[in-house]
Amino acid sequence: MDDASAAMFRPTWQQALGRGLFLGSIANVGVLLAVAIATWADAMSPPGAGWAVVAVGPAVAGALVGLAARARTGTQISAGGIRTVSVFADGVAPWDEVADVRAERRGARMVVSVYLHSGDSVRLRAPYSGELFAADPKFEGKMFALSHLWRSHRFGGLPG
Repeated sequence: MDDASAAMFRPTWQQALGRGLFLGSIANVGVLLAVAIATWADAMSPPGAGWAVVAVGPAVAGALVGLAARARTGTQISAGGIRTVSVFADGVAPWDEVADVRAERRGARMVVSVYLHSGDSVRLRAPYSGELFAADPKFEGKMFALSHLWRSHRFGGLPG
C-alpha cells in the first residue's frame, strides 16, 4: 500500500460517535433492565446516586469505544485492490475481481457496494452517508474519487 494511488476512507468522527452511542445505548437498556429486575426482586438495594452512572455510563463508554474504533475501520484503495478494514475482520478484493462499484441506498443510508465477477457483493465500511450522526457532507466527492480510482485501475492504472 505504499504506491502513490493509495487512498483511505474512514468514517467521520460524527459517524463513529453516533455508532458508539447507538451500541452503548443498546447496552444501556440491558444494564438498566438488569438493575431494575435486581431491585424489584430485592436482590439489591436501589443504586441511589449510582443511577447516574447506570443511566448514562454504557452510552458514554460506547461513544468512546466508537471514536477509538474509527482508527481501525475503513476502506483502503491501492494498486492491489480494495481492502475493507474493521475491528474484527478484514477483506481484500483485487482489481481483477471487481466488476462494478456503486453507491446504493440501504434503508436511510447511502453506502458503497463493490460487485465482484463471482456475483458476490461487498459493502464497504466507508464512505457512507445517512441521517443525523451518519451524515457525511463529502460523500459524493469520496464516491467520485473511489469510482475514479477503480476505473483508472480497471483500464490500465493511473496516468504517470
